[in-house]
Amino acid sequence: MSYTGSVPSGRRVGCLVQERFGRHLLELGGNGAVIVTPAADLETALQAVHFGAVGTSGQRCTTTRRVIVHESIYPAFLAGLQERYARTRVGDPRDPAQLMGPLVDAGAVATMQMAMAAIREQGGRILMGGDPLPLPGGCYVTPCLAEVPWDLPMVREETFAPVLYLIRYRTLEEAIRIQNAVPQGLSSAIFSNDLRETERFLAAAGSDCGIANVNTGTSGAEIGGAFGGEKETGGGRESGSDAWKAYMRRQTTAINFSGGLELAQGISLEASAFVSAPGAKSSTRRPGAGI
Repeated sequence: MSYTGSVPSGRRVGCLVQERFGRHLLELGGNGAVIVTPAADLETALQAVHFGAVGTSGQRCTTTRRVIVHESIYPAFLAGLQERYARTRVGDPRDPAQLMGPLVDAGAVATMQMAMAAIREQGGRILMGGDPLPLPGGCYVTPCLAEVPWDLPMVREETFAPVLYLIRYRTLEEAIRIQNAVPQGLSSAIFSNDLRETERFLAAAGSDCGIANVNTGTSGAEIGGAFGGEKETGGGRESGSDAWKAYMRRQTTAINFSGGLELAQGISLEASAFVSAPGAKSSTRRPGAGI
């Protein structure tokens, strides 16, 4: 069973499939994060974060939902991001001039508004965006930027809408810890031209996501690779060189055309006490007697 959907639905699917001892491949929630270090190419990072957050109107499992920026470059990064958000073109996605299309329905717009209200109540700050737009033919909103503490409860949830959380960090270890401190583990990225930083991010104690990118965003570069994530993302992998294994069964076969029979552990039936000639008397041996 291959299933893509929400975490609660994935739990139910997993239980049902396990009841018949079947196998499942689950692709569930995402909460993509990008770490931007002082060694990053700031312009490249801005492009990737902007597209990753507003592309497909934030309605993609690999959407960038958190950007974790070093405090020394935070003001410059924020100013650049706000400038890009201010000129984001929202409208009919069939028009190539528009970058961001509508949300899927009115319910999604309402969910986004509730998420923004929760951000404010929990101590976050909406910097810009999130307003419904009275455009014909769809449920349009402006993309939202929110400045939040890393441990805000809403940050742990996946709001399927263009809401991007901005978080400061001091050390790379802290940034990786912040990135990993959510239930989901699908897509992640680091922007840095320091090889030591990128290797630390890619190491076993680094990103705990199924997808870990360097100097490219969370959304889009995974095409052709093994797609999937850890933790509440479900653990499955679609695409990539090993994906076919999830849809196949393993069968072990032994084929013998020799005319004879080789038994396991080197046993020979002819020499075994278990085989006696007709009419022969069997003898018993006391345990431990003779070798």
